[in-house]
Amino acid sequence: MTRNVLIVDDSAVMRKIVMRTLRQADVQVDQVFEAGDGSDALGVISSESVDLVLSDVNMPNMDGFEFVKQARSQNFEAPIVMVTTEGSEDRVKDALASGVQGYVVKPFTADDLKEALTGIGL
Repeated sequence: MTRNVLIVDDSAVMRKIVMRTLRQADVQVDQVFEAGDGSDALGVISSESVDLVLSDVNMPNMDGFEFVKQARSQNFEAPIVMVTTEGSEDRVKDALASGVQGYVVKPFTADDLKEALTGIGL
């Protein structure tokens, strides 16, 4: 199954790394959208068909948690997976409570990403 993926990170280099890791994990991707923060990401999900979001937490303008909160309030139902350096148990719990389906801690491997996506049925 192919899907449209939105990668949200304030680092263009990290967005490329996530994209490359998706390919290495054999995730079938049809189209990739990129956003530099949560505000940009809200614009993408309102104008494009997005089947999966991979989002950082710490970003300027709008962080990942606020993005998730606003996306869910707009009835955006696609899975959102956090990809972040924030690996503390409390942060993971906060993310899952906010409506996130998965959590991957940087640095990560293709296997880590594949495991997170498989864990949410993708």
